[in-house]
Amino acid sequence: MERTWVRDRQAWRLILLGYLPWLAALSLAWEAAHVRLYTLWYDAESAYIAFSVVHCTLGDVLIGAAALFTALIGASARSPEGWRWNLVAALTVLIGLAYTIFSEWMNVTWLRSWTYAESMPTLTLAGFEFGLTPLAQWIVVPPIALRLARTAAGRRRRVR
Repeated sequence: MERTWVRDRQAWRLILLGYLPWLAALSLAWEAAHVRLYTLWYDAESAYIAFSVVHCTLGDVLIGAAALFTALIGASARSPEGWRWNLVAALTVLIGLAYTIFSEWMNVTWLRSWTYAESMPTLTLAGFEFGLTPLAQWIVVPPIALRLARTAAGRRRRVR
């Protein structure tokens, strides 16, 4: 019987040395690009803005890891050669989006931890306003990170 992804060395190598570093780099770029769409950009000191970008990037990595792990469980994944990559990517996106919708609602509406600048494109859903760039991040970044990790893992196997 084939091992589950949790017990597969290749799976962990792909996740830890492929997906998560790409996810971190892409998330850092995304956070740096869209920080201007929050009032923080206009109201805070540059050191606090930098801290916020790093803090949010680390949060993105944790969310992205949890989303991928949950997707792999949901897809009954084994070793990466047998992964249904489109399903894994779609589940990762949906889980990341679900968490982001909750987090944006909680932090913008309920806790008022941050606010959108007028330049933030928004979407109203169930009477609540959500920033489009945080939602778009979870549609764009995880699939690209998965694709880059998969491509690099395939190259490593061919080189051996």
